Amino acid sequence: MIPAFPVYLFDVDGTLLNSAADICGAVREALVGTAARPVDEAYLATYIGHHLFDLFDDLIPGISQQEKDGLLAKYRAIYLGRGHSSTRPYDGVADTLAKLGGLKSTATTKSTATVRSILDQFGLLPHFHHVQGTDGFPAKPAPDVVLKSLDALRADPAEVLLIGDSETDIAAGKAAGVHVCAVRYGYGNHEKMAALQPDYWIDHLSELLPL
Repeated sequence: MIPAFPVYLFDVDGTLLNSAADICGAVREALVGTAARPVDEAYLATYIGHHLFDLFDDLIPGISQQEKDGLLAKYRAIYLGRGHSSTRPYDGVADTLAKLGGLKSTATTKSTATVRSILDQFGLLPHFHHVQGTDGFPAKPAPDVVLKSLDALRADPAEVLLIGDSETDIAAGKAAGVHVCAVRYGYGNHEKMAALQPDYWIDHLSELLPL
């Protein structure tokens, strides 16, 4: 059983939202006409939660920073243009957030503006006291986005639980000094996640609620 925490930080993609179809579809479209090697959606999904520059480096050896910047801008335009039409909250997310006590914020590689818009679209925004994305500072596994949320909520790391589905979430949480809960239903590699020793594991977000 997971104890109650005064503050909860949530990753978004793969933790609150099943968004792989929109993310991977936008990546595929952005890569058309490049020298990227072909990969399937399952492979692309393993990069959700990582910065897309890591994926571009993997798929297009020797790609320049200028080319990566251009691909990222193209991806973002395509992704937003899809309107999140294939994205859905995981079962029980809205109900769990409504019942879960404590302050709530996000810790995602998306920009703050984008994640705020998406949470609003799916009716989840009212459950959050703060929304924090990655805005011009290092993405997870760096702890910056976690620390930004802590600052905004004036929270002590010892009082915080970060919930995420990938090794980048766990690494960022550990670096920030917060407790970490790994979810098994997202897109992360469970072996890599386990190697980082999260404090808790759950199969469904409702397991955060007290019995």
